[in-house]
Amino acid sequence: MILVTLSPSLSGRLLVCLAVTSRILSPTLPVGRTLLALAVVFVLLATTGWTTAHRARGDTGTATGSWRNATAEWRTDRIGGRSLPDPDAPPHAVAAFFAGLTTAERSRLTERHPLVVGNLDGVPLTLRYRANRRSLGRALAAERPRVDDRRLSAAGRHEAVRRVHRFSSLMKENRQILAFDPSGAGRVAEVLGSLEHAERVSVIVPGVDTNLLTFQRTARRYEAPVGMAEALYAAERETAPGVRTAVIAWADYTAPSGVGMDAATGRLAREGAQRLVSLTASLPGTSPVSWFCHSYGSVVCGLAARHQPGRVTDIAVAGSPGIRADSAAELGGHARVWALLDDDDWIADVPHLDVGGLGHGPDPNAPEFGARRLSTSGAGGHGGYFEPGTESLRNLAGIGVGSYATLLCADPEDSCRNGISGTGLV
Repeated sequence: MILVTLSPSLSGRLLVCLAVTSRILSPTLPVGRTLLALAVVFVLLATTGWTTAHRARGDTGTATGSWRNATAEWRTDRIGGRSLPDPDAPPHAVAAFFAGLTTAERSRLTERHPLVVGNLDGVPLTLRYRANRRSLGRALAAERPRVDDRRLSAAGRHEAVRRVHRFSSLMKENRQILAFDPSGAGRVAEVLGSLEHAERVSVIVPGVDTNLLTFQRTARRYEAPVGMAEALYAAERETAPGVRTAVIAWADYTAPSGVGMDAATGRLAREGAQRLVSLTASLPGTSPVSWFCHSYGSVVCGLAARHQPGRVTDIAVAGSPGIRADSAAELGGHARVWALLDDDDWIADVPHLDVGGLGHGPDPNAPEFGARRLSTSGAGGHGGYFEPGTESLRNLAGIGVGSYATLLCADPEDSCRNGISGTGLV
């Protein structure tokens, strides 16, 4: 599957081309699958231009710009006569290092290296929140002069205005920013609720065109990570008022930008999967964790599932192009796999392919895939799964708090709750 969010005219043209091609070439035959994959690539390049795909491959957003400089300074520093842990060290090693520091030493590192401390899994949450607020302040101070810089194009100044607005919003007193990196298109994650005291934790993994500027929206609010998290957090508390929950709006990976080869392959998803596993392994306590994965985010979750920490109990994919697995059982682990697909979601009309790394494999919503299929009534298409008042959001909230008995299956005759005893509530 290669489609991502497009203008209606472009998505319509691409859908027609793919649908016609898939009917002419049988994807069940080796030659047909190869020709179909080539046809898909041709349509991509014809509609978006080679430069779009080529440019996307050139910048993964990892270890570039300010992050590269910050980690270089971190690696040369010492505290109390000791070297600092490698930025790529596993969360448990980072946690052990910080546990051995004094309060003054922790504060010193936060002041010296806020970008690293704020993005390092295993660092205590209070330090990460404090460090990211400091990094946001620095980013805001650096961006403000660009708003009136006449050397920039009008588009450049407009982007500076948007970044200033975003940084200012993220710095509001009540926000808990778990990750922040302004490099490139930017990455960010935010926590709703208390991770330290949560009995259930939900992580939202969004899809294509997710970055620092699209992290939060006024229009189409519930299609952006912050809106998704706010809706899910409110729905979870309504479903189970007595259960302490926390929700993470997690845009801390480099998502594909627009139509291009990155959306058709797993390159960015593999890097995102590593980050998702690391985040989950670093969460405090032992509370159950659920992953809620939308669109290309389900590719990230599918790859991460092979290495899922034991506390992950549920993986729900909505509007999925495929999760790079032939069946739910192939993901391994003990997590239940749930699938949601609205009747009006355009992604259902696109062939699910896996040819030479192109495409993300079978449809998780196909009965033979083996996922537990849930109702999405009211969602209204690809972007509506977290819209308040929908059955899709109520189902996602039920998973988040472990209220499995309240879930509504996609087919009334289906047995999506089989094998789950009781309510599952903490």
